[in-house]
Amino acid sequence: MSTMRLTFLGTGGGIPSVTRGLPSIALNFLGELILFDCGESTQRQMMKAGVGFKRKFKIFLTHLHGDHVLGLPGLLYTLSMLDRRDPILIIGPPGTREYVKMFEATRYGRVSFQIYVREVSGEGVVDEGRNYVVEALRVDHTVESYAYRFREKERVGKMNVEYLESIGLPRGPLWGKLQRGESVEWMGKVIRPEDAVGPPRPGRIIVYTGDTAPNDRIAEFAKDADVLIHDSTFDSSYEKEALEQGHSTARQAALIARKAGVKRLYLFHLSPRFEKNPRKLLEEALEIFPESYLAEDLLSYEVPYKV
Repeated sequence: MSTMRLTFLGTGGGIPSVTRGLPSIALNFLGELILFDCGESTQRQMMKAGVGFKRKFKIFLTHLHGDHVLGLPGLLYTLSMLDRRDPILIIGPPGTREYVKMFEATRYGRVSFQIYVREVSGEGVVDEGRNYVVEALRVDHTVESYAYRFREKERVGKMNVEYLESIGLPRGPLWGKLQRGESVEWMGKVIRPEDAVGPPRPGRIIVYTGDTAPNDRIAEFAKDADVLIHDSTFDSSYEKEALEQGHSTARQAALIARKAGVKRLYLFHLSPRFEKNPRKLLEEALEIFPESYLAEDLLSYEVPYKV
């Protein structure tokens, strides 16, 4: 079972509040840790949430505003204090390499491992693992900023157990060959994979917008996603301010989710002005999209397989 677990480490925006840290989201998948944005105290939140500092570790930055990246030096220095040796890949917009070099040059701490930086040069695939692809989309913010789509690759189809047991084919290497698309011979008969294995099963999809004004291209980018994590900084009474600052309201996020046909929407990057009444944002979104949820610090969600 390839568990895919999302953990919200920080869900506020701009400045931290009593209940919300700054933007950071962890994704645990097949022994790998993928971090989206890195607000202040991200490493402490990782410890509290128990996401672990995995050997395979990548960090995706949506843009270079301070609330999304100022936790990066502290995280890297913490890993060095823990004597990490495995490299880390950081992927972000133009300027990411300069930012990493800047805090490395301060010599305020020792980095005990190799840091690789890859700058996003345009839209499309920006990273690929054995079982997933990560794609980027330019979004509307006050600086160059990208949304990311984490897409699990298609999984092999289910074995036709009833058929295989009816012909007496024992479980083991021959089943494995069929699952890999190879024909096998058994008792003088050729068994084809199309008879023994069902059609490929679609992978799960997670989309994180980072900071953005509403954009119909995001709806297309997030089409049929299992999870959409969308900027929801304000409620509708601040729609003008949201547009001026390159952000979205909860209602606008819900409209995007409905248009995209996603399964679940998380409202993210909440302004501290809603500290005492975040449900105001949720209620606004629920009127448009019933599967809306407030992202909360340390909340985890295990993304289920597609049916």
